[in-house]
Amino acid sequence: MKAETQTSKVTIRRGSGPDAGLLAELGARTFSETFAADNTLENMQKYLAASFNLEQQVAELAEPSSVFLIAEIEGVAVGYAKLSGGEALLEVKGDKPIELVRLYVSQEWLGRGVGEALMRACMDEARTAGYQTLWLGVWEHNNRARAFYRKWEFKEVGHHIFQLGEDRQTDTLMRREVY
Repeated sequence: MKAETQTSKVTIRRGSGPDAGLLAELGARTFSETFAADNTLENMQKYLAASFNLEQQVAELAEPSSVFLIAEIEGVAVGYAKLSGGEALLEVKGDKPIELVRLYVSQEWLGRGVGEALMRACMDEARTAGYQTLWLGVWEHNNRARAFYRKWEFKEVGHHIFQLGEDRQTDTLMRREVY
């Protein structure tokens, strides 16, 4: 899967076991770039330590219902997405749901087509696997991401709590049909 950006070609590939270290580093870095300015250092450290350690990434890559898609430019990972099949939260209505658990792009590549390439790849992956509903949770204060998802025709369908360290935050649940 390839997509043209304004400056470079984005290549999307599936992640696998040997990518655990890459995803631990890329995940922690892009999550920090996105949320560190709006959260305490302590809460960020707790969340990053729990969510992006090597063992956690090995376990997530081994989950049969999960798919990681890694965006690369000239062989360098610049973003990634994680999809996970299974039951959706009650607020999310739709047949055969799959969750877009994460979609993050390195700060220096924001606005240059990487997110769009990842989203296209996520939609293709969901469609090919027979899913009919794509859903996600996005922090209520992450206006850039919420606008991005609205552009991709996601609609708000509810809210749920996201635990960031000791901080209970509200995520907006969004969904769309896969076609």
